[in-house]
Amino acid sequence: MITAPENLQSVFDQTFAGISQAREAYTPQLIPREVGTLTSLSTGIARVSGLPGVCFEEVVKFPGDLYGIAFNVDQDEVGVVLLGDYWQLHAGDEVERRGHVMDVPVGDGLIGRVVNPLGRPLDGHGPVISDKRLPIERPSPPIMDRAPVTVPLQTGIKVIDALVPIGRGQRELILGDRQTGKTTIAIDTILNQRGQNVLCVYCAIGQRASAVAKAVADLRENGAMEYTVVVVTEGNDPPGLSYIAPYAATSIAEHFMEAGRDVLIVYDDLTHHARAYRELSLLLRRPPGREAYPGDIFYIHSRLLERATHLRAELGGGSLTALPIIETEAQNIAAYIPTNLISITDGQIYLAPKLFELGILPAVDVGKSVSRVGGKAQLAAYRAVAGDLKLAYAQFEELETFARFGTRLDENTRKIIEHGLRIRTCLKQPEFTPVTVPGQITVLLALTAKLFDSVPLDKMRDAELALRKTAAELPAELIGRFSSADKLSDSDREVILQIARETLAPFQQAT
Repeated sequence: MITAPENLQSVFDQTFAGISQAREAYTPQLIPREVGTLTSLSTGIARVSGLPGVCFEEVVKFPGDLYGIAFNVDQDEVGVVLLGDYWQLHAGDEVERRGHVMDVPVGDGLIGRVVNPLGRPLDGHGPVISDKRLPIERPSPPIMDRAPVTVPLQTGIKVIDALVPIGRGQRELILGDRQTGKTTIAIDTILNQRGQNVLCVYCAIGQRASAVAKAVADLRENGAMEYTVVVVTEGNDPPGLSYIAPYAATSIAEHFMEAGRDVLIVYDDLTHHARAYRELSLLLRRPPGREAYPGDIFYIHSRLLERATHLRAELGGGSLTALPIIETEAQNIAAYIPTNLISITDGQIYLAPKLFELGILPAVDVGKSVSRVGGKAQLAAYRAVAGDLKLAYAQFEELETFARFGTRLDENTRKIIEHGLRIRTCLKQPEFTPVTVPGQITVLLALTAKLFDSVPLDKMRDAELALRKTAAELPAELIGRFSSADKLSDSDREVILQIARETLAPFQQAT
């Protein structure tokens, strides 16, 4: 007979005694679950009964790991917006409360990723690593937490940086008819943030899958995904995902802003967002208003865009700059949704189909575009040249209209038109070619000094490229003063103009 050693026997006795004590001390924890029943199903929404304690915008769970948001909380039933493929659901399915509002993962783990509004990856690069989540609906910063918008957000697009400047913390609307280059301006702005310590969030709302794939490919090819998060809903996704997409993207951006960083967010576009909300509201039988939109259509955009701001230095000094995009129909900027957004934002960049058809790209209509922050968020070096440029361009556009009637023009009028043609040509810019601050200021200064006026129009492109190349070789201390708050001195202007004269001399025609 084999016996266990005494010390081993004592270990067994202690272990059994511990197990007995733990068993006697264990009290089962009963966690209540509130479960309801799916009563009816429609396109993108469901009606649920048996959830008396559910709250507005609370998350509920359906079979198959499908989630929804309680949207209509009525006495007898709950109208739920579905956030995924609902084809497998049936009347009678079990629905469970989750006890929290809709949230999204945030943090550095999302940089460089393509995700949907639920934070699930779409790029095939594995799960998103995040240890923090934020609600998609958050209150906007109070007035006393906000600082003035004073630092420019350089887009790299000459016509915008010079004539319609955007500041960090501003909300600038981009609007125009379809296929006029709205997304291109937004993508170019993201590309220009390379090396500027600005994180970017690109939110595609209900876009065609091919358009989203092209935008992501452009960002990846130009190295912009290193500092960009892409939040995507495609055209065939449920309207509920399109509705929550901009709010989820803003929460992702706000996390970085509250950490003291500068963030740029692009909503592409809020037309699809408004239509998705209209679809949900009509399916939930909410009372329709103008153009069948519900009465709170203004509120859904105002509470979104009010979250963009520049925080005070005591709160980290971060900023969130918003570039919402809206699509007009037949150049009607006085339509319902465009006027709503124009009134919410701090200015607009209007893209004219007429300019686009003439090959004037980007097709920014300077007369209808405005920045309500204006020169306050513009570098001092720009302010010295931008005012004269905008006035000269406005005079040119007015005179150009009369010149089409074939009237005889006096010498002064002819010079204004020739100068305006050079301005228009210089403001043209191909996509994916952002221009640096020294390059822009040198070209604009040469324009206002009328150094381009003796350059033939067919040589303008080459002359401008040569001048931009020369601008990169300016003295380092002069380039440093471009980004400072000080105005350019007369000696600095003369140095730049002298270099411009020497560079443009080979391109100028004899007079």
